Amino acid sequence: MANITENPDLDGLTLLGRDAQPSRRLETFPNRHPDRDYTIKLRTKEFTCVCPATGQPDFAALTIEYVPVERILESKSLKLYLWSFRNEGIFHEHVANTILDDLVQALEPRWCKVTAAFSTRGGIGITVDAEHQRPHA
Repeated sequence: MANITENPDLDGLTLLGRDAQPSRRLETFPNRHPDRDYTIKLRTKEFTCVCPATGQPDFAALTIEYVPVERILESKSLKLYLWSFRNEGIFHEHVANTILDDLVQALEPRWCKVTAAFSTRGGIGITVDAEHQRPHA
């Protein structure tokens, strides 16, 4: 059966099933349906970074959506990747675009969108939508 996970699918996955620390390494595995457009959505309500000016924590609900081509994102590597921002001072707009850029580099998807809905601070809530569309060949 060609659509089941096979041992070669696990090649290169160094974080899955192991204790790990925060990392900026995004790991992927082969997409068994590269000719089909389908959307993968990943969500967390636990994303944190810190304000670059005050050092105070910022919290966000993060949604990642993408249409894969050849590679699919391994979720534990995403968890460790997002954890790596926990103590980083970065503006909301920059972090959403940085995550998008890193996902596009790792996945080369047909389409990808990162939505970062930050908790209200000082009476203002900020939501950043960063989107990538693969150019048509």
